[in-house]
Amino acid sequence: MSVVDTGRRTAVLQRVLPSGSYAGMARRLVERSALLYARAWMVLLSGIFEPLFYVLAFQIGFGALVPVVVGPGGVELSYVAYVAPALLVASAMNGAVSETMSMFYKLRFDGLYDSVLATPLGTYDVALGELTWTVLRSGLYAVAFFAVMSVMGLVTTPWALLLVPVALLVSMAFAAIGMVCATLLRSSAQFEYIHLIVVPMFLFSGTFFAVDRYPLPLRVLAELSPLYHGVELARGFSVGVLSPSMLGHTAYLVALTAAGLYGTSRRIGKLLLN
Repeated sequence: MSVVDTGRRTAVLQRVLPSGSYAGMARRLVERSALLYARAWMVLLSGIFEPLFYVLAFQIGFGALVPVVVGPGGVELSYVAYVAPALLVASAMNGAVSETMSMFYKLRFDGLYDSVLATPLGTYDVALGELTWTVLRSGLYAVAFFAVMSVMGLVTTPWALLLVPVALLVSMAFAAIGMVCATLLRSSAQFEYIHLIVVPMFLFSGTFFAVDRYPLPLRVLAELSPLYHGVELARGFSVGVLSPSMLGHTAYLVALTAAGLYGTSRRIGKLLLN
């Protein structure tokens, strides 16, 4: 993207957003996070291993008990090929939730955003900068996971390359909503409420079996989950089965991202500027 295009985008956002909320300098927060994690790179790598252990467990153990399942478009898959795309986007979700929860400490204890807002950066810069870093971190997990899937022979179509962009989209949605949640929490003990939502979402959003097996009320709840929409996208691309419903899944995640960014910007402004 050229300097001219970047300047035009910044000018447009400055007209649309409230005065003083955006200075086009969100990259400064991304640079700060990158420098911070350069000294704590093991923290980044640790997020890769949990979903990989799941895949290996399904490949070596449980997958032998469920040899074949029906995937999108009636395609027959091994169970590990069925769950692997879902675990890829779940790893992006976990990375996003973990990173955005650290925002609570930056906001409540470190005083980071008080210092940031004393500079030309605005509240939307903060929201966009934190979102961008979270997506980059989750992208690292997604690329590593995709590489393992390739080595295990689970990548069978060129459409599977879109698994990484899907993971980034899921990460954006969870990061945006997670940042809003971080601004609403009053103590670290309330993190348990987040886990109370994320764990059932991981288990019942179609990650391990199709949601059409659920009773109708539970199915409706599952389909409201951002992870469900990411799983449906990833699983379809993993076997090269495309459908118009993918546009709806994508629009849902984009809408959540936009709503979360706006909400985070407003909450930070209310907490620190009013």
